[in-house]
Amino acid sequence: MTLTDELLAELGDSGLEQIAGMLGTDTTMARDVVEAVSGVIVGGMARNARHPDGADALRAALDDHVDTDPFTGDVASLTRDGHSILGHVLGGQGTEQAADGLARFTGVDPGLIMRLLPLVAPMIMSLLADRAESRGMNAGTLADDLDREQAARPDELGELLQGLLDAVFGGGVPAQGGPYESHSPFGTGPGIGTGTGTGTVGRRGAPDGHEEGDPHEVAPGTSNPDW
Repeated sequence: MTLTDELLAELGDSGLEQIAGMLGTDTTMARDVVEAVSGVIVGGMARNARHPDGADALRAALDDHVDTDPFTGDVASLTRDGHSILGHVLGGQGTEQAADGLARFTGVDPGLIMRLLPLVAPMIMSLLADRAESRGMNAGTLADDLDREQAARPDELGELLQGLLDAVFGGGVPAQGGPYESHSPFGTGPGIGTGTGTGTVGRRGAPDGHEEGDPHEVAPGTSNPDW
């Protein structure tokens, strides 16, 4: 089972319905968008993990995400953590590039993709952290596992994501828009998988995809306490 399969299973029907409501689509399209968003995040992690420093930094960062439950966390905490993760994985400009490419592929507004990306990123991080702990992965085996994830993507989506990641990483280290300062634990309020309450994916967390603060440059995959 891939990380995307695990993600969709955790979201369930209620989670996909909430995402569909946020995107203004049906659940079938929401599923396709989630698969694409998940793919670009996992692909970015795999690109970073090809470098020893990046693999070491990612493996160390996963320890902070073991046993977290972003599927029931509040949207504000989820979004803050997601921006930090995306800042390391894709960079600020790279995240925008990815959102634009995914928007063209799916037909969904890029602003909505920018809202979804930081919600999905902590979910992927949590699932990967639990997998790494349960299998006793080190940095090397983690990098291999992420490469296998990329190889398991459907052909059409795989080609799209390959092109997007080449655009982000091909010119060197992408400019970073983070990390974002507040790396708080996930809340206990209603979350994406519950289908109830106000702290759900349908609530706007960061309208323009950015948080206030003093952003500074961090190379993807580098060690940083705000991972």
